[in-house]
Amino acid sequence: MALGVTTEGDRSHRPVRHHRSVTTGERGGRPAATSAHELAGVAQDLFLSRGYERTSIDDVAAAAGIGRRTFFRYFATKADVLFLESPADVARLRAALDAAPADEPVAAAVRRGVVAALAVAPGDEVWARQRAQLILEVPALRAYAHTTFDAWRAAAADFTARRLGLPADDVVPVAVGHAALAASLAAHEHWIAHPDSDLGEVLTRAAELLVPDL
Repeated sequence: MALGVTTEGDRSHRPVRHHRSVTTGERGGRPAATSAHELAGVAQDLFLSRGYERTSIDDVAAAAGIGRRTFFRYFATKADVLFLESPADVARLRAALDAAPADEPVAAAVRRGVVAALAVAPGDEVWARQRAQLILEVPALRAYAHTTFDAWRAAAADFTARRLGLPADDVVPVAVGHAALAASLAAHEHWIAHPDSDLGEVLTRAAELLVPDL
């Protein structure tokens, strides 16, 4: 969903959970997180252990071995750390749709694109599921996610309108955009409730149900 899960090709850029590999920090020599992705990994660990609302930006900065000002060089808000990968999710969806063969049915291309964009690399399942759980279950984060959700819907809707020669505000592309998002949300909610399930398989099933052939 535009939840920021990570594909195999993106693994080197995902938040690093073992972030204490750096030798210097801003606070008394504490090992410091040195990238936005490392900082996001530190923050997610804290949100899971303490709760999102009970974790402050100062807490994240201290755990990462950086100062508050350094945190704001990477992120404008506390919530932003959990949406670091979301633009890449949307970009993968748009790329998958742009690469769809001209003779591939629109709905089939959208279903395939949703599954491809949200693939999780082996070994990243727990991290990705916990991140999705935070976004879906913390009210403040779910509300914050609407910008990302809007971009996800727009990617599917724009493709549908273009392929079918319809205005962007026609009910068909608008409905397909909402259906693509709904499939992602439904699949992630199921995955959170059933950790042993395979996200790709669940996404495929949800997309088949919610994005029917046109």
